[in-house]
Amino acid sequence: MLEILVEEEEERESGEMGPCMEYLLQHKILETMYTLSTADCPPGMKQQVLMFFTKLLGRIQQPILPHINVYRPVQKLVRLCGLVQAAPTENEEMQFLCTVCAKVKQDPYLVNFFLENKDSHKDSALNNSLSPCAPGGEMKRNTEVPSAGTMADAPGEREPDQSHGSTASSVRCANDLAYHEYSSNGLYLGVRATCRRECNLVHSLLTLISSPDGRIAVKACEGLMLLVSLPDATAAQNLAGNTALCEMLTQRLTTLHHALPTSLDPLDIESLQPVNWGLDGYNQKEDTAAFPGKRTLISFLSWLDYCDQLIKEAHEVTASALAVAIRRWFFVQVLEPQLLQMSEEGILVSTALLARIVRQVESQSLLGQLVVFLLGKRRLHPEEPGEPPQPILRQRLIERCDHISDEVSIMTLKTFETLLQKPHPDILWNLVLQNLQERNYMEYKPPTQEDAEIAENGQIAGAVDLEEDPLFGDVLSGNQFLSSDWLYPSPQLSPEHGKDGKTEVHKVVNSFLCIVPDEAKSSYQVEGTGYDTYLRDAHKQFRDCCTACTTWDWPAKPTPMEKCNLEAPFFEGHLFKVLFDRMSRILDQPYNVNLQITSVLSKLALFPHPHLHEFVLDPYVNMASGCRSLFSVIVRVVGDLMVRIQRIPEFNSRLLMVRRRLVGLDPDTSLIDHLTLLEGVIVLEEFCKELAAVAFVKHHAESTL
Repeated sequence: MLEILVEEEEERESGEMGPCMEYLLQHKILETMYTLSTADCPPGMKQQVLMFFTKLLGRIQQPILPHINVYRPVQKLVRLCGLVQAAPTENEEMQFLCTVCAKVKQDPYLVNFFLENKDSHKDSALNNSLSPCAPGGEMKRNTEVPSAGTMADAPGEREPDQSHGSTASSVRCANDLAYHEYSSNGLYLGVRATCRRECNLVHSLLTLISSPDGRIAVKACEGLMLLVSLPDATAAQNLAGNTALCEMLTQRLTTLHHALPTSLDPLDIESLQPVNWGLDGYNQKEDTAAFPGKRTLISFLSWLDYCDQLIKEAHEVTASALAVAIRRWFFVQVLEPQLLQMSEEGILVSTALLARIVRQVESQSLLGQLVVFLLGKRRLHPEEPGEPPQPILRQRLIERCDHISDEVSIMTLKTFETLLQKPHPDILWNLVLQNLQERNYMEYKPPTQEDAEIAENGQIAGAVDLEEDPLFGDVLSGNQFLSSDWLYPSPQLSPEHGKDGKTEVHKVVNSFLCIVPDEAKSSYQVEGTGYDTYLRDAHKQFRDCCTACTTWDWPAKPTPMEKCNLEAPFFEGHLFKVLFDRMSRILDQPYNVNLQITSVLSKLALFPHPHLHEFVLDPYVNMASGCRSLFSVIVRVVGDLMVRIQRIPEFNSRLLMVRRRLVGLDPDTSLIDHLTLLEGVIVLEEFCKELAAVAFVKHHAESTL
């Protein structure tokens, strides 16, 4: 029968229906075949019917699906798919559904044929015309009454209606969301509305996603992705509001999370290779040998990746609804209690999983909801010292950056580092920028005639000269970095430079490179640890950072001091407070903690916001009374260091030995006194070189614009 229909279509002109196809439609052959398939009589009939429907829709070029005697049996057959778990016809069911999805993708309007009423329509016609129901079932008034001529062209059929006598009839609207009522003489009676719709195509695909056959599950995922990417807004609203799409996807995410063993090692979560949905191979022997729970972890992350990709491809209405559902039903109800627990082991596992989730999310809609979940909604006023960070999860995460457990601190700092690399403007605003908007961290004095003369000589008005500082006088004099070759490519300063409040780059770079005195340096004695390595890394990182910030509408220059509210008290913010506090203890903290603290600070220094750059990377800013900057914190650390190294015999040789061990050049594992302090000195020196490289790269990039 299929071959006859295909041959008939090939012999006739394009778009012309032949007698065999007319017979198929008029005598409801497809309805008969559907009836036989429901009983699967004779045995195997359901499989044959599914194959016939699949090939008919796939090979016939004429648009037959909108015909009532085609879409009704197709619609009913769609309902049969997925009813039985691991059914023998599962493969044929999936092929049939994929063909239907492909047809809907070609003509998005066809999705309306698969939206069915969940609630019966109202019996009585309405005096006032009502528009189709909104996704939530709320009816809105519509003063526009369509003409009978308009309705005559709408696809649908008249059905007898007893609510206004036997002669009244109703015409189904094209979108199948409302019924326009007419009497026998053509009098318009109103609209009776249907308020709940269900897309059986989506339901069948969601059922098959749980198939134990991985190939079937992947095909179902692909079909669902086709549907949510339809450009039709009405279809998107119905998929988001009138189907179980959001609930079932989120419920599966929750189920897979509950299956994760509590004994997972945070390092295993962190080091697991990137997971992509539908691509991960299954090898039980290898997975078990790697670490217990690897398969369940991969399954969870794979489904999270699918939800993320689905949101990325979906219509904005569907994407927003699904992202909100994941925040409400998974992030808040499932993940938050795990993150707020008091058990140290539980905190480590849940925070490692959170860092992995943050790293994996890419779609803007889901990332936005994740930011709201972690940091709260965007605030318009800065933080205050006595005000606890809101929401409670934000407060706990910031507090854990200075936790009594170093492992908890490191894992939480890694989470913030990952978060800072995500392309969303509210992250940086919420954590730091909201506190720097007024520039009230600076001590501002109106310029005088003396300041103007100083500026003409190429100096910064009111700036503190480090060469006159007793702490740095001996360090700066004759220092090897003052005339090093790396300064040679620095762009020539224009006459206008400095008027926007920015310090000349060579002064900034030298300040960071020279702040650690020579007697506390050891990098020059080990090959491959020079400043130039940081330049290359900083260039790439800054370029990536600028790419992410392109659309964030940040100012190119700091806000003029005259327009800032300098009377408001300055608070650096809870995150900077924790970071500066820990930075001030760098000589007394474990090596891994110091590495993570400096890593987060260097990520913040890379951002091209003028206020953040000024606060973090400009040593010559006159800080207001009681305020501290990153440079001032380092100054105090160096002052403490200079006192303490006097008490350590053979300080330089021990420092070099520790450095060689850290880079793997010295296999000796004997104990060394003052190891924590020596490692802290090495981290401090490397961090200052990194900051100098970031400052130089940012200046060079700006001067070439």
